[in-house]
Amino acid sequence: MAGAQTGTGKTAAFALPILQRLSVHASASASPARHPVRALILTPTRELAIQVAESFREYGKHMPLRSTVVYGGVDMNAQIQELRRGVEILVATPGRLLDHVQNKTVMLNQVAVLVLDEADRMLDMGFLPDIKRIIALLPAKRQNLMFSATFPDEIRTLAKTLLTNPAEIQIGARNAAVDLVTHVLHPVAREKKRELLTYLIQTRGLRQVLVFSGTRIGANRLAHQLRLDHIHADAIHGDRSQAERLVSLEDFKAGKTTVLVATDVASRGLDIEGLPQVINFDVPHSPEDYVHRIGRTGRAGLTGEAISLVAPEDFESLAAIEKLIKKRIERVLVPGFGPSHGTVATLMGGDSSKRAPARREAKGEAGRSPADPIFSKPYEPAAAANNALAEEPKPEAPRGKRKQPQLAALLGGLKRA
Repeated sequence: MAGAQTGTGKTAAFALPILQRLSVHASASASPARHPVRALILTPTRELAIQVAESFREYGKHMPLRSTVVYGGVDMNAQIQELRRGVEILVATPGRLLDHVQNKTVMLNQVAVLVLDEADRMLDMGFLPDIKRIIALLPAKRQNLMFSATFPDEIRTLAKTLLTNPAEIQIGARNAAVDLVTHVLHPVAREKKRELLTYLIQTRGLRQVLVFSGTRIGANRLAHQLRLDHIHADAIHGDRSQAERLVSLEDFKAGKTTVLVATDVASRGLDIEGLPQVINFDVPHSPEDYVHRIGRTGRAGLTGEAISLVAPEDFESLAAIEKLIKKRIERVLVPGFGPSHGTVATLMGGDSSKRAPARREAKGEAGRSPADPIFSKPYEPAAAANNALAEEPKPEAPRGKRKQPQLAALLGGLKRA
């Protein structure tokens, strides 16, 4: 089990030793039988699978070892052709790998090394049953490696079932954020978030910004609104085809797109060289997701900036984030965009894990928080409504007929003598 901050080279930490270990099996033969799958790397997202496969190709370009990647969202035929040629190193997402197993286009009976990359994310995405099915297809004797930037307790429980007496390597503090990233939050009214985002991008002249949205619909809507504000923006999320996602990502890397709005599908596996800013338009509910999101900047020894737009309803999530990273995030209020005065005082005040003491009222008990009159005043019926009710004459019951009580009628009528 190995944990380290994002952007510190976890992929190289397992790719280089695997290439070294498999070098004894390197063969220039064209026969597929001489190139069985010996190392299997499972990743939760397509983007991460592509990145890991590129790392293996780059690191092993002078070695006669073959590698390929299989993932969903694209046609299987090209992947089948690659697998039939024979590959020693296979990077895969769990679902597509099981598709190939079912079609008998891949054999895993000679796998010597299994790597679970971003294991916590795979657990979050519900891949545990698929992982167990894949493990059942592997040789009993093999090396297992589990890598992630965060190791919540659920992953430690999973590790006990998958790993045998694992050595644990933790580089830096557990679940820590990257030291080279500066954190700042802007308190904002929820309805002004999009305006504030546009204001920050335009006034600061930001040229390459990765913005995180909580939902796919929200990502599409935000990208559309930014384009209306004359900002080159695009969205990347799970509802888009893999080809569309790759085009969006390449345009962003090339500088053709100023803002890439992404869901958490992009918080793992996006390695964008020199990305200067990450903006949390929606604060993540899971504090671990905050660590992974901001890990897209400040990579490979470069500095970065993580900006969060925090509305009053995000206060609880903010407290969990600050508790996890053991750091109070700097508050900067942008005039004209802040929420109500009392909420600003709470967000700008001390540690978010404790509610800031409320200001004393001019009239009232000391230390008591200012009350909203909507909730503090006793209920008073509207005067106009009362007058109308008082002046409206009550209809008289017709003579000779007894008025039937409404309650009795609702309960099934009155008993007749």
